[in-house]
Amino acid sequence: MEANLVKPATGKLGVLCVGLGAVSTTFIAGTLMCRKGMGLPGGSITQMARIRVGRGDKKTYKRVGEIVPLADLKDFEIGAWDIFTDNAYQSAMHAEVLKPCHIEPVRDELEKIVPMKAAFDPEYVSRLHGENVKQANTRWELVEQLRDDIRTFKKEHGCERVVVIWAASTEKYIPYNEQVHKNLSDLEAAMRSDDRANISPSMCYAYAAIAEGAPFVMGAPNLCIDIPAMWEFADKQNVPLAGKDFKTGQTLMKTVLAPMLHTRCLGLSGWFSTNILGNRDGEVLDAPENFKTKEVSKLSVIDTILDKNEQPELYSDIYHKVRINYYPPRGDNKEGWDNLDIFGWMGPDYGMQIKIDFLCRDSILAAPLMLDLVLCADLAARAGWKGIQTWMSFYLKSPMHDYVKGIEPVHDLFQQFAMFKNAIRVMGGYEADQELD
Repeated sequence: MEANLVKPATGKLGVLCVGLGAVSTTFIAGTLMCRKGMGLPGGSITQMARIRVGRGDKKTYKRVGEIVPLADLKDFEIGAWDIFTDNAYQSAMHAEVLKPCHIEPVRDELEKIVPMKAAFDPEYVSRLHGENVKQANTRWELVEQLRDDIRTFKKEHGCERVVVIWAASTEKYIPYNEQVHKNLSDLEAAMRSDDRANISPSMCYAYAAIAEGAPFVMGAPNLCIDIPAMWEFADKQNVPLAGKDFKTGQTLMKTVLAPMLHTRCLGLSGWFSTNILGNRDGEVLDAPENFKTKEVSKLSVIDTILDKNEQPELYSDIYHKVRINYYPPRGDNKEGWDNLDIFGWMGPDYGMQIKIDFLCRDSILAAPLMLDLVLCADLAARAGWKGIQTWMSFYLKSPMHDYVKGIEPVHDLFQQFAMFKNAIRVMGGYEADQELD
């Protein structure tokens, strides 16, 4: 693709967040601060990184925005849906992630972000109860209400384009149902018949966004846009999709450490992971049906990096366990403990251990991912790239992939970064010159 085929980022970009809790308000307040020159966008590749373009004598290192036409943060118009009525300022203060000194300078702007009523079903998130909820007879009616929200926001704020990003709670686990989720016509029929067992609220948001031509990003492990019916719809509407589940703490470490073991040909007997988390996400994940969704996402990470078929002597019998524990005193400051039992020379008789204690701030790590995913989704749309955006897997725990064709996702962080850089190079009119093994 030639650089001049990427449409310029003219006009305003509407950013609609599903959920106005700790992650979203940290992203919003931080973005507002950064565009005033009062904050550091640390953790944001689009704002901070330099990428090599060209080779040999023509090699230079440029910021992402110097290679491709990213939207300017000053052109953001931000809105949200949430089950609670608190505006973005109230929610940010309640979350207690950012200090008041990083919230008060943008208080006026935050107070103007009042959440729209949410599409919500307590059967999918049993631990939460809110009053700012849409009423509808069917899932299809919810979709129509959400579509109207997008159109109204776009018109009232004078937006040329819109991106919708999910930063709400993890929904309960639902399995892929071929009778509903494979074909677009079946998915739409299920929405019209109010099939609540197979159509989650997140699917309503995704369908509404795609229908309105807005890229959709899934930041939780919900079964949502990672189904063939959504891919079919996105292809039909020429809309990019990205997901799923923001890769922030413990899983980020796995995508770094597992490649190290693989590269050094070190074996792995077991990997035990546990977390303590006290925010709203931790409360939701305390319910077994919601934890199941997160567990599936977290457990899938190392399987493709440490391939038992490729190296059975090293990875044929890995015991992988993941736990999340709700611990209110910790709030948003998550702590993840990992224990790896590894082996090398002369096999498991000479086992070794790696132990990690990662005291991280969940929303501080997630906020720059939201910013980059919004900017990249908008960029992909202007480049005419539709459907699954595998190059955005760098930011996500459980990268979307066409599993019906037997495609395996790439989890190795460094290979994901190479995919990301290649995509930026191509959209900037340069050669995609990094090979993937």
